[in-house]
Parts: sequence; C-alpha cells; structure tokens
Amino acid sequence: MVTSALEFETDRRLLWGLCYRMTGNAADADDLVQETFVKVLEKPPRRLDQPLRPWLIRVAINLSRDLLRRRKRRGYTGEWLPSPVPTDDNESPASYEPPAPSEDSPVARYDMLESISFAFLLALEALTPSQRAVLLLRDVFDYSTSEVATAMEITENSAKVLLHRARGRMRDYDKERAIPDAVRSEATRRALEQFLLCLKNRDVEGLEKLLTADVVSISDGGGEVAAALRPIKGRDRVIRLMTGLAEKAGPMPKVSFRLLNGWPAMSVEVEEQDRRPGVASRFTMHFEIDISGRIRRLDTVAAPSKLSALPGEESANLANRYE
Repeated sequence: MVTSALEFETDRRLLWGLCYRMTGNAADADDLVQETFVKVLEKPPRRLDQPLRPWLIRVAINLSRDLLRRRKRRGYTGEWLPSPVPTDDNESPASYEPPAPSEDSPVARYDMLESISFAFLLALEALTPSQRAVLLLRDVFDYSTSEVATAMEITENSAKVLLHRARGRMRDYDKERAIPDAVRSEATRRALEQFLLCLKNRDVEGLEKLLTADVVSISDGGGEVAAALRPIKGRDRVIRLMTGLAEKAGPMPKVSFRLLNGWPAMSVEVEEQDRRPGVASRFTMHFEIDISGRIRRLDTVAAPSKLSALPGEESANLANRYE
C-alpha cells in the first residue's frame, strides 16, 4: 500500500470535512480522522491493490455514527451548538472542496459552504446517524446512490429509503435556507457591528430596532462554563440578558470579526485580569438575520472544548475597532 503525500493530505482533508459535518464538532473530527488512519495501520483493507479512499470513508462514517450514538446516550448539559470553525480562506479545513465527482455523478443539493453553517448542522441533529451519513454523502459530497450504498455497506434500495426520510426531516430547513452570498454576508456583518455598538453604548432603543420581536438567544456552555440552560425567547428578555451580561463583564473585551462556518461572526476574548472562575473567558457569537437585516437568532458558543479549531487572540484577523 503506497500513498503519496498529496494523496494522504487530500484524503485527510476530505475525511475531516465529512467527520465534522457528521458530528458538528471540530475536536471530534480531529479524533475520528486520527482513529481512521490508525485503523489503516492496524487492520488495513484486504485489497491493497484497490484505491484506499472508499475504505477510509467507510471507516470514518462508521466511527462517526458510533460517536453520535454515544453522544445521544450520554446527553448534554444545556443547549447544544456546533463548534465554530474558521472559513476565512481555502486553507481552513472546513473550506476544503473535495475532488470533482465523475461526470455521471448527481448534482449536489447543498454546497460545501452551506453545509457547515450553524443552521444546516443544527438541522442535521433531527436525523439519525445513518440518515445523516446518507444525506451528507449524497446531497453534499455528491456521491451517487451506488457509491453511498458501498460506503455504508447497505443496498441501494436501503440508501434510497434513508435519503428519502432524511430529506423529509430537512424540509423545514429547506423552506428558510440561507445560502451564504456577498449581500447576505454583508448584512450579517452590519448587524454584528450595530449590535456591538448598541451594547457598548447601552443603547436599548437601538437594540429594540435591531432585534425581531420573536428573537431567540441560544448559549452553549456544555456544563464547562456558565450559560443559559434553555433558549431565551423574545426581544425584551434577550435585551435584558445581553445588557445584563455586558454590565457584569465590565471593561469591553477584545473582539474580532471573522468568517466562521461560512458567515460573519464575532470572536470575543476577555482580558486576563478581568477573567472570573466558571465564566467564559472566550466565546463566539453567530447571528441569523431576517430578510430586512434584523437579528432573529443569536448563538453563543462558550464551552472551551468547542473552541479548539480557533486560534488565540494573537491570530485574530481583525482587532476590535470599538475599544
């Protein structure tokens, strides 16, 4: 079994993208890819004269499904959100485009960037592990039905049934899907900037204009740091929460704006002298806006274990312009 450095890197990045979309967790994707390659060394496939990639994908899919089942059995403290990953450039693992499919391959239903958005990854949570695997292989990675069946070690008919059920569970997402584009990304960035300015100036009236009446705030502390255990719903309650947290936080923390999971987001880091035990010293905020540019959802990822894919403040691409 001879694998070139280029083939190895291509396979590694492909597997990472698949495992991240399967689990919604960057640290889990790292572990799963490593475990997949360990299995190559310990129990290699019987036919070493055949391409290695289909075997690698099969192993990674099985490991991912096992992890999802364990995660469901364990449960989770509070609200679950995906771990943020940078998509500032093509070097970011989640931005990697796999090799082009063959000419007779079906056209992907979702593009690679959309399929790492928070909205998409959260929608996948309604699917069983097998449904998730089939949907990703068929509708994101552009595999044919026969290729999906081979990767999953099931019949083509079973693959079609799983895909049909998975697409059915994705209907609500499909109705309101927001595909990343320049116009919507710029509107999201403006909302981020306005939100930060309003918080800094304690401008409640500005926040009222910026948030929709039915806005929802979700926080993921994973039981590691303080966070709301349930969604905070409604403009008044969200404003009270955000202004209250801003008051308690004291001096304005360092904020950088970046592309995370395909969309503009904020990365926030509290100065070392202002950090408190049990309170997040670092977190990200992700906004979902409506057609008018108002914020209808705020997702805050504060669990330290969820931030493994993000560099420290010294690597942030934009300093806080509001200090």
